[in-house]
Amino acid sequence: MLIVDRFEGDWAVVEYNKRMTFNLPRFLVPAGAKEGDVIIVSVKVDTGITKKLNTEVSKMASDLFQD
Repeated sequence: MLIVDRFEGDWAVVEYNKRMTFNLPRFLVPAGAKEGDVIIVSVKVDTGITKKLNTEVSKMASDLFQD
């Protein structure tokens, strides 16, 4: 559970587990959220984009280090 503690400029200070705080870029916090609101954050791996980036990096490395 994340609770919005306060806003400081472009940052939202959020509390986690009633003891830790950290900053989130304010643009990631839903519009209209205010101090005391509970927010839900979801993070997931985009396997499709990850695979594409890995392919691009492998190609660049191959081009760079070819004999």
